Amino acid sequence: MTLAERTCLVTGASRGIGRAIAEELGAHGADVAVNYRSSSDEARAVKERIDDGDGRAMLAQADVSNRAAVGSMCEAITDEFGPIEVLVNNAGITVDKKFENMTREDWERVIDVNLGGVFNCTKTCFDDIRSAEEGRLINISSVVGQQGNYGQANYATTKSGLFGFTRTLALELASEGSTANCVAPGFVETDMLSDVPDRVKEHILKRIPLDRFATVDDISGIVRFLASHDSSYMTGQVLGVNGGMEW
Repeated sequence: MTLAERTCLVTGASRGIGRAIAEELGAHGADVAVNYRSSSDEARAVKERIDDGDGRAMLAQADVSNRAAVGSMCEAITDEFGPIEVLVNNAGITVDKKFENMTREDWERVIDVNLGGVFNCTKTCFDDIRSAEEGRLINISSVVGQQGNYGQANYATTKSGLFGFTRTLALELASEGSTANCVAPGFVETDMLSDVPDRVKEHILKRIPLDRFATVDDISGIVRFLASHDSSYMTGQVLGVNGGMEW
């Protein structure tokens, strides 16, 4: 599943799932743009890890909710590595509150990043992905988008919205041989999960047949497959990587 000289942009790539995805693509020969908003030291560490292996990397700073910033970022990537053939929309935030306490500002902050950022990056990269020999659009959703989750009405809405977006873009890209797919991870051992109280994590584990939380490597390998030629006949799909949780 070589990705040699494929230009890949991974948003929110300085830590967690995004970092693992960027490093996995780089380990298989890709040229990886490591997007981050403010975590410059962490992003630089990801770049160094990729550069020390079989890939090449560049830093790509931008707030994905800012369309002008995304345009400037993608122009810099194209100048350095060429047209963006693989876009991984991973960047996202949470502002968790029960709906009765959620403000319009709480709602819009999450929408602006988790859906607005996907629009901005996909819109900017769309022509490159469509015209690539095998362009790839890969959206990172969540099992929360499939099941809902207490206190996450805004987050769940954005993550379920990616299902319809992915399936529609799959139809619009298909005539050119490019694909769009979505990965919906379950509960993954990241900073986000570490903030969850132990009693809540114990309750979540009881719902997972494999009886463990996912690691970031469980997710990054799936994304690498979707970015490769091996997935060329798969499009418009939502891949649940959740340890067997029902939804």
